[in-house]
Amino acid sequence: MLLELVVENYAVVERVRVRFHPGLNLLTGETGSGKSIVVDALGLLLGGRASADSVRSDTDRARISGIFEAPKDAACRALLETAGVPVEDGELLIEREVLAGGKSRAFLGNRPVTVALLREIAPYLGDIHGQHEQQQLFSSEAQLDLLDEFAGLEELRAKVSGLFGQWKTIQAELAELEKGEQEKLRLADLWSFQKKEIEAAGLKASEDSDLENERLVLKNVARLQENASGAYASLYDAPDSASAQVRIAMKRVEDLARIDASVAPVLEILKTAAIGINEVSDTIRDYLDKLESDPDRLDKVETRLELIDKLKRKYGSSLDEVLAFLETVREQMAAVENAGERKARLEQDLARSGDAYRDAAGSLTKQRKAGADKLAKKVAGELGSLALENAVFRIELQQANWSEHGADRVEFLISANVGEDPRPLDKVASGGELSRIALALKTSAGQPARAKAVQRTLVFDEIDSGIGGGVAESVGRRLKKLSVSSQVLCVTHLAQVAGFADHHYFVEKHEVKGRTIAEIEELTGAARTKEIGRMLSGQQVTPEALKHAEHLIRLGRG
Repeated sequence: MLLELVVENYAVVERVRVRFHPGLNLLTGETGSGKSIVVDALGLLLGGRASADSVRSDTDRARISGIFEAPKDAACRALLETAGVPVEDGELLIEREVLAGGKSRAFLGNRPVTVALLREIAPYLGDIHGQHEQQQLFSSEAQLDLLDEFAGLEELRAKVSGLFGQWKTIQAELAELEKGEQEKLRLADLWSFQKKEIEAAGLKASEDSDLENERLVLKNVARLQENASGAYASLYDAPDSASAQVRIAMKRVEDLARIDASVAPVLEILKTAAIGINEVSDTIRDYLDKLESDPDRLDKVETRLELIDKLKRKYGSSLDEVLAFLETVREQMAAVENAGERKARLEQDLARSGDAYRDAAGSLTKQRKAGADKLAKKVAGELGSLALENAVFRIELQQANWSEHGADRVEFLISANVGEDPRPLDKVASGGELSRIALALKTSAGQPARAKAVQRTLVFDEIDSGIGGGVAESVGRRLKKLSVSSQVLCVTHLAQVAGFADHHYFVEKHEVKGRTIAEIEELTGAARTKEIGRMLSGQQVTPEALKHAEHLIRLGRG
């Protein structure tokens, strides 16, 4: 819902700031006063094309900003989050600047964005129905959404969407399998050779580091024996070994302890040291006993390490990578061996998934056709009350490629004049007819009551072109009905329509210091009655016109 619109240096507007409200907001004023400027400015905020011609003379830029109640739709929120646009206090700020040179800039939440992004979020904010706008409602996708909403098919459509997703996933898996099958068969011989070569080596985790350590020992046996013998002698075997010296010290401390008991703890420490020295000595003696030169074993270690290095050069920089490569090759070979079985299973799954989708999509098509007949009759009835009594409205469903929306393509067709074949909505030339057709569609399709839901903004321009009297009253009633579920902004020239307004705005153009400016004022009370009286009788507002205006306002409230 549009909360506020600010327009600066745009066309004949110097600066206006307008607060809009829920319900039916109507704009009136003299012909050429600039009423449609509000519609055009709002169109820019929704991604419309900018033109340097719209920049007010003698200014360098035009600026339009709008504050909207932020949509709660998850898809819209995802678009905003992806663009890094903050939503503060439930409101969304959109701005456009049009430079006198012709360039334009767009901002969302004070962040620069592309105009394309504005167009993406526009459907969540509102629609503009007028002569020159591209109508969201007139696209096949939007028409399909409207039909499904009217027929209450959201649940069935969600089921169809889920089944289509499953079918597409299986189809993609099967295509990938078939695409890689030939290449994998070609590689199977290579994988087999690699598997045999690695398995033949009988590798074990960390084997290379163990062998490296063993080779280092075998190459340095003499040095190890020399150092181990020296260490053993120093600790235990020599007359002045550490073990002998500790035993001497223990005897002397024992004598001390007999005289002075406070030295006794020292004796315990020496006993512990003696035990430690003996244990180390035993360990070094055992190690020394095992040390012996073994040229044959060294050759075997060298040969084994060469084999491992060869495998590392081919299959990985470490032994762990070589073993991981072996596991990968095994998995690839298993996949090739099981490819036929997996392909057959996927083909069966695809067939079952396709049958399920076909049944659900067929049911959706059947219910769409029934809904299309009902909606077409309702729209035809509405058009008859909107000065389009000769119009023929038809909804055609055509078979389409499978999609998440079903297997149908919908098209709304209309013939506004007798003798003409019905044509797509976007081929209808008259802006007034376009707006009234949109109003008939929106009114007929209706919208579900959604407590506390964010209302979209529907804008109608030239909706009363070529009508009057009772037809104008019908237009007003339908706009009023539509404004219960959506915020409606409408430019009108007819008092019969203006009487239904919840909020009435008057657009006036006048001269200030040799420049033409347009201003917008919200009317209430007597001022509103006077404006509707002017619309009835012209500049000279008569008492009769005022009475008629009061009657129209009461009629609109009723």
